[in-house]
Amino acid sequence: MKSVKEINLETKILNKLKGFPTCTKLANYLFDDLELQCMQDYANNVSIKRLGFNDHGPVHMRQAVNNAIKMLNLLHANGIKTSLEKEEIGSFEDSMCAIVLAGLAHDLGMMIGRANHEEMSAILAIPILDRALLEVFPNSMERRIVIKSLALEAIVGHMSQRKIHSIEAGVILVADGCDMTRGRARISLALTNSPKPGDIHKYSAGAIKSVKIRQGDKKPIKITVEMTGEVGFFQIEEVLLTKVASSPVKEYIELYACVTGDNPKCYLQ
Repeated sequence: MKSVKEINLETKILNKLKGFPTCTKLANYLFDDLELQCMQDYANNVSIKRLGFNDHGPVHMRQAVNNAIKMLNLLHANGIKTSLEKEEIGSFEDSMCAIVLAGLAHDLGMMIGRANHEEMSAILAIPILDRALLEVFPNSMERRIVIKSLALEAIVGHMSQRKIHSIEAGVILVADGCDMTRGRARISLALTNSPKPGDIHKYSAGAIKSVKIRQGDKKPIKITVEMTGEVGFFQIEEVLLTKVASSPVKEYIELYACVTGDNPKCYLQ
């Protein structure tokens, strides 16, 4: 059974997809896919209960999609074309379909383990991508191949360890990094009090109060992070900033962060 958070995020995603009927159909198909849901749930079990990491399950994957749609829409509103549009091989809605697919599948590899989980995610995602795209584009093999390839680039590139080249994959990379609020680390922190390597990621995420994505002052996208303590700067500098720096959308992003009540620190403008 889906959690309230999952359902609320699905509603937000579908609201953002109004005006894109094909992508809406794709999103609904994926939200209703029992195998994908079970895979997301099990990935989260392995991540939190077995490995002691933070949320890598259905809530996180939906939040990554929600963030990515916001960013892609902001780029579109500012006249920035996606890679498919620039290359005249697909439409903006095709690009949107690719990020929905990638976002909902990018951490499936956590079912197996943390190491190389992005490559494992791509392998595990292929059958789901194939059947979802066949459902939505039954008469266009070319569109299925293009969107599938783009989604796979975004999946294997979401850890910033592999060079990516498309705007769409770059958006997923940053959108994934933006899901770092304290709620994402709540369960893993509650399950154990024993210190272990990597805990700084959970404690730094625990200090992140909010991450806001909106229209920038000088650039299309402005990301503002508010935190309750300075430990949160680790999450920004070691996780989010690394992803932004590796993303093809870096040139379109402003990034600010602050402890509540302090003046924001500018990382990118």
